[in-house]
Amino acid sequence: MSVKYSTTPSGTVTGRLAGKASLIIGTILIAGLLVAPYVFYPAFLMKALCFALFACAFNLMLGFVGLLSFGHAAFFGAAAYATGFAAKEWGFTPELAILFGGLVGGAFGLLFGWIAIRRQGIYFAMITLALSQMVFFFALQATAVTGGEDGLQGVPRGAVFGLISLEGSLPMYYFVVAVFLLCFFLIWRIVNSPFGAVLKSIRENEPRAISLGYRVDRFKLIAFGLSAALTGVAGGTKTIALQLASLTDIQWQMSGEVILMTLLGGVGTLVGPAVGAGLVISLQNFLATSGLPVTTVVGVIFVVCVLAFRRGIVGEFNAFLGRRRH
Repeated sequence: MSVKYSTTPSGTVTGRLAGKASLIIGTILIAGLLVAPYVFYPAFLMKALCFALFACAFNLMLGFVGLLSFGHAAFFGAAAYATGFAAKEWGFTPELAILFGGLVGGAFGLLFGWIAIRRQGIYFAMITLALSQMVFFFALQATAVTGGEDGLQGVPRGAVFGLISLEGSLPMYYFVVAVFLLCFFLIWRIVNSPFGAVLKSIRENEPRAISLGYRVDRFKLIAFGLSAALTGVAGGTKTIALQLASLTDIQWQMSGEVILMTLLGGVGTLVGPAVGAGLVISLQNFLATSGLPVTTVVGVIFVVCVLAFRRGIVGEFNAFLGRRRH
């Protein structure tokens, strides 16, 4: 079936208006990020941004390739430990420590992908979960590197390029914002590139992509590595911002949390996972002092949102705008 694209003037105007609307919304969001630390607690915002990046990186696999991984906690946690160790023991500056963490996450992603990528569905998910648990038990036992149950505490924030100190809350916050925006732009560029178009075709109809001559396993492996590397950057940034890497970062529950964030915000949307992450972190922060069982309340809200917003919050919003246009 051929797809016809409109070339009418009205279609061109509509496209330009949509582009201008996206630019305006993006400008407003960036402006909001710049003033946010004067309204909200910077540590909360930094944690939310780190998990927003984590969810967006995870969505690169689930939303645009169609592969559900239960092993992303391994990339997040391994990178968190690698970043913390590099900054604390080797004296790396924060940007180099985070880059090292991203490389570690990407290396684990390529290894996991090489083992699991030929499987699909529940088999792929279970293999990634098993591999993730192996990394978790290694982190638990390798106390000389990870600190075991105590984790890596007191990780120094250092100075960017050895010049700009991140010891203050505001400089650290704006550094996290810069990392998030840079990585989000990279994800946007990947999704809207010819490579991203191939990933979407694999998600929609893998046999057809194979028949067109694409080496599907290679594309999946590259996407898995990119997703893991970006997840590693999120984990490393979290370690520098909060000055802590712990077993919580690498437990399988962390993989469940990022799946929850992505589903709440909207699978296959660029902004949706970030919205879902902001919602989950906000709920956890609010419920922590309320005396209510955090996991139970978040679970109930998740069930309600899935029943009411099957495409996720942003997905349903996009569908509503689509209906309005027609």
